[in-house]
Amino acid sequence: MNDKRSYKASSSSRSTKNNSARKGNNKSSRFKKPYKKGFGSASASKAPRSGSFKRYGKKIDPQMYVYTAKPSEKQAVLDTNARYSEYNFSTRLLENIEKKGFKFPTWIQSRVIPNVMVDNDILGIASTGSGKTAAFLLPLIDKATKNRDNRVLIVAPTRELASQIKNELNAFTLRLGLSSVLVIGKASMHLQASLLKKDPEFVICTPGRLLDLSNQKAIDLSQFNNIVLDEVDQMLDMGFAPDVKDIISRLPKSRQSLFFSATLSKAARALAESLLNEPVQIEIEKQEPGRNVHQNIVKYTDPQNKEDVLVDMLKSADFRKVLIFTKTKIGADILARRLQDHGVKVGVLHGDKTQQKRSRVLELYRENKIKNLIATDVASRGIDVKDITHVINYDEPATYTDYIHRIGRTGRIGNVGYAITFVK
Repeated sequence: MNDKRSYKASSSSRSTKNNSARKGNNKSSRFKKPYKKGFGSASASKAPRSGSFKRYGKKIDPQMYVYTAKPSEKQAVLDTNARYSEYNFSTRLLENIEKKGFKFPTWIQSRVIPNVMVDNDILGIASTGSGKTAAFLLPLIDKATKNRDNRVLIVAPTRELASQIKNELNAFTLRLGLSSVLVIGKASMHLQASLLKKDPEFVICTPGRLLDLSNQKAIDLSQFNNIVLDEVDQMLDMGFAPDVKDIISRLPKSRQSLFFSATLSKAARALAESLLNEPVQIEIEKQEPGRNVHQNIVKYTDPQNKEDVLVDMLKSADFRKVLIFTKTKIGADILARRLQDHGVKVGVLHGDKTQQKRSRVLELYRENKIKNLIATDVASRGIDVKDITHVINYDEPATYTDYIHRIGRTGRIGNVGYAITFVK
């Protein structure tokens, strides 16, 4: 992976140790002269909390679940000095952007879009909520409308995230005459193979199902001249590294590659080096985890007491949109039935549900037709719902890292959220 240039936006961190590590990594990085943009700063009232425990190992100290939110000024997510009209998008694409309610590009969009349009490879370090999906979709859509030979492959770690990307793509491509296929598990492989025969401009997929169809000769990966790997850190966490490397090996050497990850571990960097050619690095450092989230614990005496307290919470008007975490799929189903017995309407999201049911419950949740969703850790990955007010850990997480992932579903983009963890 050869150097090109680097853009970077930085924010404060609760952990001095983590800050030092970042600075050290920046010094050793081959990407020089980062563009820096401050999000403001604030100090924390508690000691730094960093690291995680081994899965199912040492029990997490309940005090780690207690924190008073210290939100800084709203993050400078939007780049008000930029306009979508300056990118020479087609009139219809600009109309679709306006229909989505987008007025200004986000900071990452204003850096990624022009670089994609001049065929640069991208190494993007940004988390959910930064606007990165539109950052890669919009220029790739524009390129596809102007050159019908363009073929775009977008790889995501989970079915939910792939489905969300497909929905975004559908909204942006209204009346543009572009076709797309969603290639994910728990859906008909025969139907997907049939749709792929129509040679769509966009294929959005998860790694396993894509390789299954490639091995069956239902899709020729050498025909794709644009590749996007999204949420790479999640792919690696879920054990998809061999699959992703296999996919990369089947792509043409002459291609544009876009690589997005919330963090850049050694494994992620190694994968980037195998994929990218002279990339532009564009980085928005993650805001200190949980800083915008009021975190507290609720002590319970027995399972019935625990259930009663949860029911009281969910019936309160303050709990407007709630994501509830359980340890197991069976536990999620049991809790859902118990809550429904109490007259509480809930949806359930876990790996044993069909893709149709998973997509439907997420749609209902986004549209506020159900305000409570029960999920397991794995099933919740990739969920991008902006207005979650509360995260409730009905079952404690296995690791502190899992805890941070859970509470990161609320308190986004400068808003304040709430996280409650039940402890005995």
